[in-house]
Amino acid sequence: MLKSNGISSLVIAGLTTNHCISTTVRMAGNLGYETSLISDATATFDRIGVNDEKFDSELLHQTTLASLNGEFAEVLTTRAVVEGM
Repeated sequence: MLKSNGISSLVIAGLTTNHCISTTVRMAGNLGYETSLISDATATFDRIGVNDEKFDSELLHQTTLASLNGEFAEVLTTRAVVEGM
């Protein structure tokens, strides 16, 4: 549907950074879309690891953004996207 409507760039926001957002951004990048990920319009939750250690949501969020930035998407703030319109 996107390609048939001539859409080649996407702006991604939502929940959860390390799950749905990561999957969507990776697929968009793999499919050739110019993808922007909005860092302050995404979030995630604390997670409990396999050894019962707690992983803080902000650490997971920032780590996921770092993993996606420059490879699958350009990570930007809401302000940067709005100013770029």
